[in-house]
Amino acid sequence: MRGWWQEITGLVLPVDCAGCGRPRTELCERCQRLLGGAASARRVRPAPEPHGLPPVWAAGRYGDEVRAVVLAHKERGALGLARPLGTALAGAVRRMGAPGPVLLVPVPSARRAVAQRGHDATARMARAASLELRRYGMAARAAGALRLLRPVADQTALGGAGRLANLSGAMSVAAGGTGRLLRTAPVILVDDLMTTGSSLTVAAQAVAVAGGRVVGAAVVAGPRDPEVHPDAHRSR
Repeated sequence: MRGWWQEITGLVLPVDCAGCGRPRTELCERCQRLLGGAASARRVRPAPEPHGLPPVWAAGRYGDEVRAVVLAHKERGALGLARPLGTALAGAVRRMGAPGPVLLVPVPSARRAVAQRGHDATARMARAASLELRRYGMAARAAGALRLLRPVADQTALGGAGRLANLSGAMSVAAGGTGRLLRTAPVILVDDLMTTGSSLTVAAQAVAVAGGRVVGAAVVAGPRDPEVHPDAHRSR
């Protein structure tokens, strides 16, 4: 019900740009460009880089406007932003040169966080990215194939080693036939941001245990340079 109401109010009420606050537009052209795409996507690496982290490509650079857009979609229910965020993710996938068909697998969020937000932000972006990739003739499918097995601590104050320990063993393949699905095509993990790379590393391990093959990861935004990590805002 909450997600339905958010979508309806977004259509009928005036909004300001989620990135810079420009009036009467949900996302202005400048902020849309800042999200990046295939032309600006680049390989990003955390420092230190955890063992087992797949190659990560970021569509844009983490900054005030990009952070605001991601938070507006995830935390404030600006569901219309799923499409431009998905387009940015699709750009990162295209830039990495992954051959089709591919399976886009979102890094899972805690059930409690999804319930509080009223939607699964990363899953929405993954679906939007797969639609965008198909527009370019690339066989892509999004699948919520991973889940968190147990509650994990808030990671905001944790460093790379702490996050990796916090998430270790916490992800697994979801119930049903998703294990077989992971073996049907190369897997690309997707998330909104990369900070220490811990979430993507543990997700890649879970896919490998199920017999899948991760060929890379795509995120909306990565750090501005190898020495600077975006501050975390997730509860994973």
